[in-house]
Amino acid sequence: MSYQVISNCIGWLLKEKETEEAFNFYYLEPPSKMLAKIFQTYNKTNSRKFPLQFLMLTSSSSFKRLNSLLLGALGDRGQRKSNLSVMAEGNVDDTNTTNDDDDDDDQPFTPWAVSVASGHTLLRSPQHNKGLAFTDKERDSHFLRGLLPPAVLTQELQAKRSLNILRQYQVPLHRYIAMMDLQETNEKLFYKLLIDNVEELLPVVYTPVVGEACQKYGSIFRRPQGLYISLKDKGKILEVLKNWPEKNIQVIVVTDGERILGLGDLGCQGMGIPVGKLSLYTALGGVRPSVCLPVTIDVGTKNETLLNDEFYTGLKQKRATGEEYDELLDEFMSAVKKNYGEKVLIQFEDFANHNAFDLLIKYRTSHLVFNDDIQGTACVVLGGLLSALKLIGGTLSDHTFLFLGAGEAGTGIAELISLEILKKTKLTVEDSRKKIWLVDSKGLVVSSRKDSLQQFKQPWAHDHEPVTGLLEAVKAIKPTILIGTSGVGKQFTKEVIEAMSSINAKPLIMALSNPTSQSECTAEEAYTWSNGHAIFASGSPFDPVIYDGKEFVPGQANNAYIFPGFGLGLIMCGAIRVHDEFLLAAAEALASQVTEEDYAKGIIYPRFKNIRKISATIAAKVASRAYEYGLASHLPRPSDLVKFAESCMYSPKYRNYR
Repeated sequence: MSYQVISNCIGWLLKEKETEEAFNFYYLEPPSKMLAKIFQTYNKTNSRKFPLQFLMLTSSSSFKRLNSLLLGALGDRGQRKSNLSVMAEGNVDDTNTTNDDDDDDDQPFTPWAVSVASGHTLLRSPQHNKGLAFTDKERDSHFLRGLLPPAVLTQELQAKRSLNILRQYQVPLHRYIAMMDLQETNEKLFYKLLIDNVEELLPVVYTPVVGEACQKYGSIFRRPQGLYISLKDKGKILEVLKNWPEKNIQVIVVTDGERILGLGDLGCQGMGIPVGKLSLYTALGGVRPSVCLPVTIDVGTKNETLLNDEFYTGLKQKRATGEEYDELLDEFMSAVKKNYGEKVLIQFEDFANHNAFDLLIKYRTSHLVFNDDIQGTACVVLGGLLSALKLIGGTLSDHTFLFLGAGEAGTGIAELISLEILKKTKLTVEDSRKKIWLVDSKGLVVSSRKDSLQQFKQPWAHDHEPVTGLLEAVKAIKPTILIGTSGVGKQFTKEVIEAMSSINAKPLIMALSNPTSQSECTAEEAYTWSNGHAIFASGSPFDPVIYDGKEFVPGQANNAYIFPGFGLGLIMCGAIRVHDEFLLAAAEALASQVTEEDYAKGIIYPRFKNIRKISATIAAKVASRAYEYGLASHLPRPSDLVKFAESCMYSPKYRNYR
């Protein structure tokens, strides 16, 4: 009886209140009043009243069941430890015949007094732990006295201390591990540190260091940070999704690990990518961490090194393909929609070319999907191109583009450039595409090769004599803009850069492949070989270069400019589908954030220190376009979308506990 009563109260609370507010009943109230608060709240708005005496009539096993119920809805990632201890203080009450274990009225029950021992667990909740920032009052209220050293530090001092510790590590991977440890112990401090020092720490938590982290993920694995779905889970994916403690998921970043950055098939170890991307969703875009879900779909790997590695954490079998692969992905997409609804954003990350295009085409009309490698990269590159026009002159349609790399990134960028040209001119689709040329592993993509080309390359096969190498293609096509998406380092040789410089007064060189080791050329090489005339941007960060007594600051075409703000915009307007116009809006918004001071230094991307302002601007533009196209479900439309975006952003500031 008593179990059912309290269960009803808790169930009502979780149904009527936001999860975070419900959790506040649990942690922010003095522990001894937690259940009383639940009863009082329930009784205020329900006709059927329950006396608070039920608190003393709950048996040990029933209370454990209730605790499991409460934490099942409110629990945090990976946190399933009991937060309540039940202390026996009396003998059997022979006057009561209710036993909550089996609801048999003929069985006696034992009365228990309830004591909440929250301190130890509170310190192990990343979402609520404040470490030495707990005040003396909070330490008394939440049983923390003695569990911490006596000093009380501010969050600012904690962040300063953490940054000093990070800077002592000489190996970048060690910094990455330290940041992940901080994220798993004190979430708000992790995000404060990242937000306040984004230019310094972005390369640590994401590219280029995340590439090495994925390669060594089996060795540095601490505890799971996301959801792993494998072939073993076929037919049970919906159940697997329900095992994740957070129920209100708004963004999922998913990978199958087949093409991690430029490093190839890393299988299950690709989890570092979704985890890193979602950290940036929160730090840069202000999306609450509790609504983010990293997912790795493990269908095996073709990486023999991993298959023979005793520490490999994934399935040790050859990568599944064809029907078996398609059925698992289809079950996953259906389960996500069923469990989280129509408006959950699914971001595909680092899928191999053949799957990336197929998945985007297959699900873009039925789900809210976004492929960062195709669409995100295209947005950030188009944004850089639009801002670079102020330095190189002309309009997009005045320039000729040559890509090294005809995969998902290269063709995605090419398509978005074509759409922007189409939007701003009276050219046909075919004519706008003729300004863009691609070079793949077999040479220039031309019409005579059309029968042997993959479908996504065919729109870019133009009439021209076959050309085998990049240097020959540069000399033949005479491009004004050279873009590298090959995933292979050192392809922009001295001869290639010199050829570009002989054709253009200010050649635009974009070496976009990640990580740094796979970049087509370095910033120093681009500036030196062009005699300081090149405008350069890369996918991975490079330090400023001094050439001929002048400082050149390379731009970084980092997808982190786009996807956090893009995702925030979709969430805040309740978008149900992604339209190509949203991508153009995001690119244009990014270009608008570059200042005259940036241009004076040859920089075509804004400074990352202003990334939250940039993200809010992008979110507002994306949401505005969604409202214009009737694809937004959150009505009415806010009058000031930029301010609304800023108001939606997650704050890493500590909360005060009662």
